[in-house]
Amino acid sequence: MEKIKEKMNQLRFEADNAVTRAEDAEAKNKKYDQLILEKDQEITSMTHKISVLEAELDKVDAKLAEAKASQEEGESLKSTNENLTRKIALLEEELDAAEKNVKETMEKLRQVDVKAEHFERQVQRIEQERDQWEKKFEEMQQKYKQSQAELDNMVANMESL
Repeated sequence: MEKIKEKMNQLRFEADNAVTRAEDAEAKNKKYDQLILEKDQEITSMTHKISVLEAELDKVDAKLAEAKASQEEGESLKSTNENLTRKIALLEEELDAAEKNVKETMEKLRQVDVKAEHFERQVQRIEQERDQWEKKFEEMQQKYKQSQAELDNMVANMESL
């Protein structure tokens, strides 16, 4: 009878541990889901920044083309030519800065994408681990029920003696 009690206590302890581990795994899973959401928001933000910078780049390209056309038309007027040359230089600097910014943003987006893939793999691994723990928990519950039935059967046999 004492061994049965010890076995029941051991099974309860193992079941409680399994429940605790399952809850911990679920908490980690939620944390990683939140992290993925944050990274997705970062990706969306970076994508929007890229779109804005590309639109700005298009505007700068258009301004540059416009300035060059104006320069060709106004070659006869020296003062106009000097003003347009200055304007072109400024636009080219803006273009260089915008291109550099786009390159940096694209690199950041690539890094965020790599991180997102990494976190997706981690989430998959954690989900598999959670599934394993849930399976173990179900097996332990089944063993507990079987042990309980055996105990009940033994008690009934002992009482009938």
